[in-house]
Amino acid sequence: MRCRKCGEKAAINMRQHKLALCGTHFLDWIPEQTQRFIEKYRMFGEDSRILLAVSGGKDSLALWDVLQRLGYQTTGLYIGLGINEYSMRSQEMAEKFATENDLNLTVVDVADEEGATIPEASKLTERGKGKPCSVCGLTKRHMMNRVAREGGYDVVTTGHNLDDEVAVLFGNTLNWAVGYLARQGPVLEETAAGLVRKAKPFCRFYERETAAYTLLRGINYIYEECPYAEGATSIYHKELLNQMEEVRPGLKLSFYLSFLRAKESGLFVQESTLAKSKLAQCRTCGQPTTAPDQCAYCRTWDGVRKRRVTTREGETR
Repeated sequence: MRCRKCGEKAAINMRQHKLALCGTHFLDWIPEQTQRFIEKYRMFGEDSRILLAVSGGKDSLALWDVLQRLGYQTTGLYIGLGINEYSMRSQEMAEKFATENDLNLTVVDVADEEGATIPEASKLTERGKGKPCSVCGLTKRHMMNRVAREGGYDVVTTGHNLDDEVAVLFGNTLNWAVGYLARQGPVLEETAAGLVRKAKPFCRFYERETAAYTLLRGINYIYEECPYAEGATSIYHKELLNQMEEVRPGLKLSFYLSFLRAKESGLFVQESTLAKSKLAQCRTCGQPTTAPDQCAYCRTWDGVRKRRVTTREGETR
């Protein structure tokens, strides 16, 4: 296989695009396409202050590298979840990348902020039911928005790739979860005061493309998946979609783009308008919430702290 641009040996063949590129041209193609997506979906401007959620994995570090190459003002945000060796290793990768590239990284530790790690919290709340994923997602979303708001950032970016997006889309479509479908997309607008804009510049790149980018750029990242991700429905959906992609190259991209066109045509306008009208202000943290009094984050962590106190008192007795 030869590079479409120069005729040299190709480093990657992207069947969905019918495009093969050598290492040099692929490393140029990724930033070019990223910039195209940023402009197409009006994610942010060239002078925007960007807070980039960094996990230490390939996608977030690749995105940080690309945005820096494109000249954007970025600050990384690493949220320490307290998941044993996994969190330690992922934080090391994030800090190493920031140091080597002279980038700013803000680290927020959940246990320092709220008094418990994510695994501990999941055992002390009905929301977790022993599996941390729900508490983890809720906590990360809240902290990303809070740090961005307090720091005066214009947008929060994440490294979600196409495989991530279509797995979520597939699950929400199977369940016809209209509320979630209405909110999914390359950009989540500031629907109310206190919510910072969210954007996913890698939303149209396949996971194998971001993996190839990190390899060719020599970016070190944590290879291990979160230990709690094992058995997750999203992974099962990814496997099914990969099987379909093998038979029909480009299926995942076509599925996602067709969904975005349906949204643009107004398929979920009513649901989006209804969700915006229901937003109130949390009495504890001040962030917007659909609950009438206190947001899910504050209710969850208040419950964790109360149960910790009760548990300790019981142990003392």
